Amino acid sequence: MKKVEILSKLESAGVIAVVRGKNKDEAIKAINSIIAGGIKGIELTFTVPNAEEIIKEIAKKYADQKDVIIGAGTVLDAFTARIAIMAGAEYIVSPSFDRQTAEICNLYQIPYLPGCMTITEIKEALTAGVDIIKLFPGSAFGPSIVKAYQAPLPHVNIMPTGGVSLENLEDWFEVGVVAVGVGGNLLAPVEKGDFEEVSRVASKYIDKFYEIKNY
Repeated sequence: MKKVEILSKLESAGVIAVVRGKNKDEAIKAINSIIAGGIKGIELTFTVPNAEEIIKEIAKKYADQKDVIIGAGTVLDAFTARIAIMAGAEYIVSPSFDRQTAEICNLYQIPYLPGCMTITEIKEALTAGVDIIKLFPGSAFGPSIVKAYQAPLPHVNIMPTGGVSLENLEDWFEVGVVAVGVGGNLLAPVEKGDFEEVSRVASKYIDKFYEIKNY
């Protein structure tokens, strides 16, 4: 049941913050600011130095907050996926589909969200037991592509990342995505060291999400 519970948490979180950073300190400050702003889904990318240490630290800090969900992003292979899972990552995200990564995630009952752009890629991922497809980059298509994918594959769960904004958030959820990944505009204030602004932007996203879902 572990995997089912995590998938439920991802859907409840709705908005997943894709966190990058120059170093460990910056990434941790950003994550704390995002969670303080109300976004409970965190995807820490493995482009951040010492990413597994950050996951371990954050997972421990928020262990008592059951609605907070920490995942690892930009995971390119099964080896990295296992490192992330051992550190406490509850889900794994890749920019593209990798069968060995899917297998290691299935072994540990951890959801795997690979980036896919074609029906062929989506079909291959679903065959390997993938539960949510990361539509990446979302900016290359826009919300209308979701219906096109769901015509031949009505059961597919999609999470767009890249190109999601406050302005089009409702459009994405209206076409039936299970969650969205946000990064650039949410984390832009980090460049200036303005972590309070990160919290403010995060609260705008989550308020909008609750409004859309009538929470």
